[in-house]
Order: sequence, then C-alpha cells, then structure tokens
Amino acid sequence: MLRMSEDPIQLETQLSVQPSSQPEPERGLLPPPLFQLPLPTQDPSEAQQRQQLSESNPQHQLGEEAKPPWRKRQRLVSILFLLLCFCAAILGLIYFMHQNLQSGSYNQAGTVTPCLSPACQWASAHFAMSADPFMQPCDYFLFSCGSDRLSPHNGGRQRGHGIPGHPQNQMVKTVGPKKRRQSEQREDRGLREEKILDRKTMLLEYLREILESSDKLNNSAVQKAKIFYHSCLDTRSIETAGVEPFLTLIQKLGGWAVSGQWNQTDLNATLSLLMRDYATFPFFNLYVGKDPNEISNGSTKRYIQIDQPDLLIPIEWNSKTQKSQTKTQTLLPFLTSCQRHLALLGAPSSTSMIHVWTFISLSSELAVAAAPLSYRLSKGQLYQRMTIKELQSQAPAIDWLGCLQAAFHPLHITEDDYVLLHNLPYILQMSRIIAKWLNKHELSTSSPLHTYMVLNLLHTLMPAMDTRFSETVALGNSEGVTPRWKNCVLETERGFDLVLTHLLRDRTSHREAEDIIQNIFSALKSKLHELNWTDQESLKKVQSLITRIWTIEEISDEAELNLIFSKVSVSTHSFFSNYIQLLSLWQKRRSKLLTEHNEADDILSVTPYLRGNELIFPMGMFVPPLFHPTYPRAMNYGIMGFLIAKDILHLLLPNIYSQSESVHAVGECVWTHYLTVTEKAGRGGAFSLSAAQQQEVWVQYSALKIALQAYHQSLKNHPGDTSISGFSHTRLFLTSFSQVNCDSDPYSEFMPLESSFLITAICAKSDLCPTSLECPNKTQQHVLQRC
Repeated sequence: MLRMSEDPIQLETQLSVQPSSQPEPERGLLPPPLFQLPLPTQDPSEAQQRQQLSESNPQHQLGEEAKPPWRKRQRLVSILFLLLCFCAAILGLIYFMHQNLQSGSYNQAGTVTPCLSPACQWASAHFAMSADPFMQPCDYFLFSCGSDRLSPHNGGRQRGHGIPGHPQNQMVKTVGPKKRRQSEQREDRGLREEKILDRKTMLLEYLREILESSDKLNNSAVQKAKIFYHSCLDTRSIETAGVEPFLTLIQKLGGWAVSGQWNQTDLNATLSLLMRDYATFPFFNLYVGKDPNEISNGSTKRYIQIDQPDLLIPIEWNSKTQKSQTKTQTLLPFLTSCQRHLALLGAPSSTSMIHVWTFISLSSELAVAAAPLSYRLSKGQLYQRMTIKELQSQAPAIDWLGCLQAAFHPLHITEDDYVLLHNLPYILQMSRIIAKWLNKHELSTSSPLHTYMVLNLLHTLMPAMDTRFSETVALGNSEGVTPRWKNCVLETERGFDLVLTHLLRDRTSHREAEDIIQNIFSALKSKLHELNWTDQESLKKVQSLITRIWTIEEISDEAELNLIFSKVSVSTHSFFSNYIQLLSLWQKRRSKLLTEHNEADDILSVTPYLRGNELIFPMGMFVPPLFHPTYPRAMNYGIMGFLIAKDILHLLLPNIYSQSESVHAVGECVWTHYLTVTEKAGRGGAFSLSAAQQQEVWVQYSALKIALQAYHQSLKNHPGDTSISGFSHTRLFLTSFSQVNCDSDPYSEFMPLESSFLITAICAKSDLCPTSLECPNKTQQHVLQRC
C-alpha cells in the first residue's frame, strides 16, 4: 500500500518523465498540466491507487459527487477549445515563417534596423501621407498618378480616360457621394505627387535650397551667385526701380525715335553692341556646335552657326503656301502688348501707334521668310557651309565680320573662317528687307530698324523689369505663371553655372551613386543576355560601354573658381544691373564653347547620355528626395535604381521591339494581367497594344525587375540594410517605387497603364513580394501567370 503523502510526489515524477514528441522550444509553449487531458496510456495500477485514495477520503468523494454532470462537460469543452486554439496558433506561426523564409523577406518590422536620419524621417512622414500598394492592392494602381475623373485643364494625367473598354471610364457612372469624396482626396494626392515627382523640378528645388542656405563660406564666387539669386527674388526693389534702368540704357545706345531723342546711330554698330554686351539677336541667332558631317570622322572642331531669329511676332506655318503667316486673332493681342510697352516707357500716345505699326510691319516681312525646322530639314537647308567672306557677298546689309567679332570677343575671327547656316533663304531675304527699310527716306527720322532692335532688347531684359511688363507678356498665356523662385534659379544657372556645378559636386554622394550605377548596369547587362536578339551588334555595344558620373574637370579648387568670377560685380538691390552682368557672362560662355574640344555639360540634365563609349550620369540625377546617402538601400534602389534602368533602356535600345520577341511577349503578358485584375478580360472594347506601347511596358517592367535584382545582389555583397516605417526590405523597395512612378518623360504617352500596376504584375505568382496583392473581390487571380 502506498501512503497518501507519497502519492502526489510519485504522480508528479511520473508525469515529468513522460517522453515528448515536440521539439524542446515548442514544449515550453504547451499549456500547463492543469489543462492537459488524462494520458490514454496511464498504468492501471495508478488508477487503482486513485480509487483507493478516493475511498479513504469520503469528504473528497462527496464533493465530487455534488458537482452536476453539465459542469464536467463544460470543463471538457473548455479544454478542447483551448487545445484547438493552441494548435491553430502553432500552425499559423509555422506558415508565417515558411512564407517569409521562402520570399527572403523575413526581416520584419520587429527585426529591421530603423533609419533615423532627417532624410529618413521626411520619407517616413511622406509614406504616412501616401497610399500604400500593399494596403490597397485592389485599386491603388488606378489612382496613383491622378484620378480618372480629373478634368483636362487641371493638370492631372488621365491614363485610362478615353480608352475603349478601360475600367476607369466605366467607374464614373456608379460612384456614390462617399466614394466620390474619397476619389477627390485621391485626386488631390495624385496632383500633389505628380507635381512633386518631376525630376527637373526636384533638381531646381535642391539648387534653390543651396542658394538660400545660410552657410558661411569664404568663397567669393558662391557669394556672388547667392547675391544674384536673392536680388532676383527682391521684387520690391525691382518694382521701386520701375522703367528708369531701361530708359537709362536706351540713352547709352543713342536714344530712340519713340521718345523723340535719337542720335542717328549706325545699324551695324548698334547690332554689334547688342550682340556683345546684351545677348540680343534681333535679325538672326547665333549658336556654337559641331558639323554632323564631320563627327563620323572623329572631328571635334566647332563652328559658328547662324540661324533665323526667335521672332517676337506670333506666326504659324501655312502648309499650302509653304510660308509663315500671321493671323488676326493672334496679332491683335500682340498689338495690344506693344502699345502697352511703349506707354510704360513714356512714349507719347500721339506717335506710339506709328511706331507699333512699323514694328509689326517689319516683323511680318521677316516672318514670311522664316520656316519651321521640319521644313528646313526636308529641304536640306541645315548646316550649309560657307566662309564669312562668301556670306558677306550674298547678304551685304549686315557687317558679318564685325558682328561676329563682337559676339565672340576676344576670339580672333577672320573672313576666311567657315560658318554653318541653317536657313540661307531667310538670311538672304533678311538682308534685302533691311536694305529696303534703310532706303525708305520717309522713315529716316522714325528709324523703324533701330526701334525694332530696341524692342528686341526690351524682350531680352524683360525678366529684370517690373511686373507690369511680365503681366503684359502673360496676356493670353494659358500655361500659367512660373513661380518666381524657379525663374531666379534658372537665371542664376545661366550665368553662374560653374558655381552651381561646384556646389552640387560637393554635395553629391559619389561613392553611393557609383555603387548603384554599377549594380544597375551589371543587372541590366545580365537581363539583356536573356533576350533572343536578332541583332547582336546592339548587345555588343551595350556590353562595351563604360559608366561614370559627370564631374567638372576645368575647376580644381575654389581659388580657380573665384578667379573666373573675379571681374563680376553684383549689387544687392539692383537686379537689372546684375542681369546685364549675367548677359555678359553668357557671352563669355559662348566664346569659350567655340575653342573648347570637350562637350558642354548641362548642369540641369537629369537623364544619362552617351559620349563616345561612355555612358555618363549627370550629378543632377542624385538629389533629394529621389536619392540620399542615408536612405535605406531599398529606397534608393526602388526609386533611383528604377529610373536609372529605365533611362538606360530608353537611351540604348530605342528599337528593342524589332530586335527581340521577348518585348512583345512581356508587353502582352502584363497587359493581360491588367485586363484580368480590372475584370475586363474577354469583354468587348478591350484593345490590343501597339508596338510602341508594348515596348514601353517592357521597358518599365524590365527596369523594375533589374532594379530589384540589383538590390538583392547588393544585399548579398553587403548584408544588412536599414528600413523606414518598419517595412521589410522588399516591401520598402516596392513602396518607394510606387511613389516615383508618376515621373514624367517623353515616353509617358506610350504607357497604357499606371506604372504602379507593375507591382501587381511582378508579385503575381511570385515569391519576391512580402505579401500577396490579390484582391478578395477578384475572381480571376488564379489565372495569372508570371511574366
């Protein structure tokens, strides 16, 4: 017989040594013994012992018998329910871990390292205010860049609007008030994102931040650039100065007949002065560039190129008569603005109309000889070569040697130098028109040619004039007014481009930018090897390219930069005089281009370009918020990596559709996904994609896959990455991509769907995405195939 005092201890010992089929970590998660069912393999002797104990304890037995049967059943049900919940939790945890391990996205919110830099905090706030494709998988891609209900005049893109059978066209009819309010919120968000996500605007905003920064620098050239910029923003001083600075300048030019005070100056002397000091070209334009007929021979020589001017009078091309002409409805507003300008400049109302009409008459005659570029190209009128001496004999009204020497001072220009003409018929007709007007003795006192040149000078200096002039020019302009800060940044770049390049170079994270360029280009070449090429030469050309970031080579340090701008004098409160300094700097830049052998780089460029066997990436691409060295790599690759890949494919493979059948297959596959997800597959009205549309779909889809592949390779080479908002790495990559898909480029018109839909396509039947993007209300998801 066992003693009662030994029974509990013995039972506890026997239970503790029972073998377990569960792994050790999961045993710790089992419910306590109180909730365990009796073991079915229990020894019969132990049951007999329990019975003996019960018989020896009658009070305990009475207590058990006092409990009703339903209490026992309730306890049993509770135990079974808890066991079921526990098993379900274990199965859910196993499935969750399996999915994450399979997709490589096991770095969840609890384990990722958060990025806490100011740039990341900004990005986190931006994500919080933006739509998340993983939270709205069913309709995010329909509204990411603007709603289907955006009207044409409000600037929003309407990708699906007007497409037969497009789902967006048929959603408008059944939208209720609540959904309409939600849609309007999406519209506002789309408009904000579209405006923000313009790459050129982002670069200008970044340069604006640099110019408005309060950094204490000893660099005099930088200080002059900032003074110029702030004087441009100082509209109060500009308004206070009024028209006096321009009237003073007219007197330096010998006056003009409009005011009744003119010194009978020589036409060619005035023209040379306007070209040299004020970058004004009333009768013809000047450029500097290579002869395309010599580029194939490896020549780097540049020539002076002479073209028709940018005429002030509004004209249009008549395809029937093959001549330019003016129309009454466009001419009347121009006439009104001319009258307004002369009135602001103090011209007597009794004589101003005479000067306006002679100006319009002279402009109209010059306009008839002008022709659009397409017409001149078809007639072979571009890059016609002749010496300055030959040009002088054919168009004698202009002193060509004197004018060109003034425009390219202090370079040595001779009459034996060659120039390239882009519209010789216009040049010849322009010379005849000038000679005719010079010989009109009845107009000798009113000097219409001199007045014509002064009004062209007014147009050149208009950005430095008070708002009354800009308001006059804006009459009838439906494109809206450009913000003042943007104009000021652009004007500063025109004269101080070397300074802004220097500042941008110091702020560009070259190492991080070079890493992403190399990884993207490597992944791109790997992607192109997978295609079935009909022309192997295109593939070889891509493989031979060398990538690099554009860096300025002519300035080595700040001292050299200060020397270049040492003769530039800027005033804090006189933007007009500063602007004339800018025009002088522009003339020096033009003269320098004629003697340089290196290509002129555009600091405002935001896309890569080819130069020989080099693929060059401008620094303007790598600016916040599109790129930042403290961003998680997932974010940089999701935004900048995609843009780099897309730009390269557009640049290097403009005709990829005709070189690989894969383009057609991928384009149709993604389009089928789109029709399926939007439940339009098999219905009437759905259209097939054109070759250009299929190519654009392939380019953007391939660019997204290339960027994702490059990012994963980057993680293999350098494990570990930070995150934002607790997102897994892949989710942060795709979410970042979704914020930039509204980027505008010349190819956007060929994209038949919102680029953000590519997230849905790339995640279909894929283990790349951290979560499924299937919609609960979509019945056709199971038919999607991987593209």
